[in-house]
Amino acid sequence: MAYGILNLPQNLFPTVYLADMGKVVLNSVMVTLLAFSAPPSWARQRPTSPGDFDQVAARAEQARGANRIEEAMELYRKALSLRPRWAEGWWYLGALLYERDAFADAAVALSKATALSPKVGTTWVMLGLCEFKLGRFGDALTHIRQGRKLGASADPQFKQVMLYHEGVLLIGKGEFEQAQETLGLLSRDGVENEDVTNALGLSVLRIRFSDLIAGDSALRQLVRRAGLAEHLAAQKKFDEALGEYERLVTDFPAKPNVQYAFGRYLLTSRDEERAVVAFQHEIENNPTHLPAHLLLASTKLNLKDFAGGLPYAEKAVKLDSRSPLGHYLLGSLLLENDQTAQAITELETAGRLAPNEPKIYFALARAYARANRQKDAATARATFTRLTKQAEVDRSGAGAQQAQPAPSDSSDQTRPSRPQGAAKGAKRKP
Repeated sequence: MAYGILNLPQNLFPTVYLADMGKVVLNSVMVTLLAFSAPPSWARQRPTSPGDFDQVAARAEQARGANRIEEAMELYRKALSLRPRWAEGWWYLGALLYERDAFADAAVALSKATALSPKVGTTWVMLGLCEFKLGRFGDALTHIRQGRKLGASADPQFKQVMLYHEGVLLIGKGEFEQAQETLGLLSRDGVENEDVTNALGLSVLRIRFSDLIAGDSALRQLVRRAGLAEHLAAQKKFDEALGEYERLVTDFPAKPNVQYAFGRYLLTSRDEERAVVAFQHEIENNPTHLPAHLLLASTKLNLKDFAGGLPYAEKAVKLDSRSPLGHYLLGSLLLENDQTAQAITELETAGRLAPNEPKIYFALARAYARANRQKDAATARATFTRLTKQAEVDRSGAGAQQAQPAPSDSSDQTRPSRPQGAAKGAKRKP
């Protein structure tokens, strides 16, 4: 069975809804990686020793190079029986098994390769793709992301496969904003494909696969159009994207998350006043829409409409009492409304929920200083400095991984588009 980028399980994505991509087929990518690419760094470090192992390993490499797959797999297995800690052998055996759709055996081999050489990103990604085929979606997402962080193969088709599957897995997990960011990388790279665009549509509309499967043709049309709008936005074709989004909200003004998606796009365009209106429309359609409340509170804070933002932050905390972003925004707005004691309570709650978020401690330092709690303010500033430096170290070592701004939620609620107080020269009280 050819394993293309869109050959997804029925319970994740309805195959009737997917076009045949054709261009990006992982098997052909694997042939390229196996036959022509330089092996991973550890693959060039095979220990040499006389005897049967070297002869068998050389024969395995010859068979692989000649595309005699079955013979190569048999020889790799024999060589690995002689030297079980041969990481290169486990990598090539796993890749060949993957090409033969033997995903369970491939996952075992690739797991051994990652254990022996844990810093090789491509192997982690391949392991994740095996786990995806086996329905182990949690492990698949973890390992694909680990591979991206370490740095995987630069082959363009391999990158497309990796990013698409990560995006699909994030949608399946309900982490829609992260899925949108990941899939947007494909659009920015110039990938023009209906299925990638459709996945983008699912992410911006926060639609789960089960809802899409149960939906009708009108829902599928909505997803396609939303995906096209965001695809254009990711490619920085802003005039075209704005036109698509405006037509979308005209044709589907009351559909869930359409106004919200439009508002998020307007925020990226720095059109905050119109974004406020869009988020308010979304809340009119769905009064319990938590992400819209969060972004409305965040945008009002950026616009220095502190009193106007309070009701939305208060409602967000009522909707989800464990949202660190909700408590952070509420505390920041209370502080700007001179309600310092209540602000400290909310910001301390945010800190307990997201203890590694630097911006919370920056806000806490300001609140403590306002309350004349100078020792606590100094401690919060020190924590802010330490976490900020650690975040910089993490970013520098993460490669393609993007930094996470503002407090994040385990439920993947959206985050402010800019650091609070940074918009339009907003001044802060000392």
